[in-house]
Amino acid sequence: MIKQILSKIPRKPSKSSHHDSNNDRGVNTLFSVNSSSGPNSNSTLKSNSASSKLSNSGLGASHLSNGTLAPNSNSSAKTNQGRKPSAAVATQVGPGMASGVYEALPSFQDVPGSEKQNLFIRKLNMCCVVFDFTDPAKHLKEKDIKQQTLLELVDYISSVTSKFNEVAMQEITKMVAINLFRALPSANHDGKVSEMYDLEEEEPTMEPAWPHLQVVYEFLFRFVASSETDAKAAKRYIDHSFVLRLLDLFDSEDQRERDYLKTILHRIYGKFMVHRPFIRKAINNIFYRFIFETEKHSGIAELLEILGSIVNGFALPLKEEHKLFLVRALIPLHKPKCVSMYHQQLSYCVTQFVEKDVKLADTVIRGLLKYWPITNSSKEVMFLGELEEVLEATQAAEFQRCMVPLFCQIGRCLNSSHFQVAERALFLWNNDHIRNLIIQNRLVILPIIFPALDKNTWDHWNQAVQSLTLNVRKIFSDADQALFDDCLIRFQEDEIKEREKQEKRESNWKRLEIVAASKAVSNEVALVSNFVSSVAIPTSPNQRSATGS
Repeated sequence: MIKQILSKIPRKPSKSSHHDSNNDRGVNTLFSVNSSSGPNSNSTLKSNSASSKLSNSGLGASHLSNGTLAPNSNSSAKTNQGRKPSAAVATQVGPGMASGVYEALPSFQDVPGSEKQNLFIRKLNMCCVVFDFTDPAKHLKEKDIKQQTLLELVDYISSVTSKFNEVAMQEITKMVAINLFRALPSANHDGKVSEMYDLEEEEPTMEPAWPHLQVVYEFLFRFVASSETDAKAAKRYIDHSFVLRLLDLFDSEDQRERDYLKTILHRIYGKFMVHRPFIRKAINNIFYRFIFETEKHSGIAELLEILGSIVNGFALPLKEEHKLFLVRALIPLHKPKCVSMYHQQLSYCVTQFVEKDVKLADTVIRGLLKYWPITNSSKEVMFLGELEEVLEATQAAEFQRCMVPLFCQIGRCLNSSHFQVAERALFLWNNDHIRNLIIQNRLVILPIIFPALDKNTWDHWNQAVQSLTLNVRKIFSDADQALFDDCLIRFQEDEIKEREKQEKRESNWKRLEIVAASKAVSNEVALVSNFVSSVAIPTSPNQRSATGS
């Protein structure tokens, strides 16, 4: 009787069923787990119950490759059993995908405002599943669902009107890290044979997963740029390790990826002031390895572009650290053979230093002369272009300190058989500031380059070079006719001395040839050295033996 009465009293709903009823749009809609034991099996019920608890905690769940649900590393679920949360690891979808179905979550418009934060976290966890893009025919539906979810996250993060809390920032950086931080494909050639390849003409490797990566990069950019991202709190998650792994991705051969990285790193540098010295040091280390070890890196131009903006913002007077960066990293970057791939950005950075501190002009010019190319004409043309930009920012005092070695090199360029090199060197006189510096110091400069000018006038094969040379000669003669005439007389005297020396050398060789011919008639051996201008020919066998010893 008592049992019958008790059976009629309504029971209090269980905790697990209460969670399930309140969260029918929760984690269970993220993945529908197919079990061989049937939908009503105990294992499935336990999985659903655990999923509901995780959904209530607002931390979502991550999907394992076997199709089951695993709690988040921050969850306080009992399955952790008090262990220290492990680092987030990317979930790679492989053959085990067949055991689980990847299903879309409801959109943000379909849930009340109080549930949007939890839905945001669950969508982030959903996007932690990494698909294999090397086979474009695999998981087409799942990839499309993930991409749509990523696009929803981008829209949400752009429209959010409240500060991101600690949980959200941790989940954001975890999702970004899982999707972006990966081993880049190896280059199609190693360092031993890199000289045989023209890096500018090689076909770059395009990232097959770019449709997803692009949205993740856009998501990260908007998170960093968002006014709702508090830098003081976010620096715990966008930390030194995160920045280093972001910098590693600059070696990607995909130009699209490097462009996003450049923009994002620049934003991080601007927003997280505490990371600025570390970012500069990390970029320095990349340059050092590139210059002195590998000479192979795809992102040097993008890193220099970031640094150009950074250098432009340096406060005056420049710190010693920044000057050392110029001497130890930027100037040696002129050394690698592939400098043409990043020379424009490098030249901008160097010129910025000279404009910030004119006293650095001498250091920069001597650094350029140290790494001046000998056999690479196209590289020499680039150096002359950069030299013009540096000289345009150079003042008279610094110019005088380096003008002797500088115009010795320019004189060699004027006589280059490659017409573009000679032409580019002559174009320096078209710059008003440089021409004024040269005219002010003509007493030193003209005697150095006069022989090169005279030789070009009569001997250079290119008509344009001859014409430009005559224009430069006229500039000097108009500025100081007496000095020009004096240099001409001295040059002619030197030419006469050189001609007399040459005639004497030829006379000695003719005399040696006559002696050698006469000895050949009498079957005697005559020793003639190519390295001695005059040789005494022994006439007796004893003298010949003494000479031979």
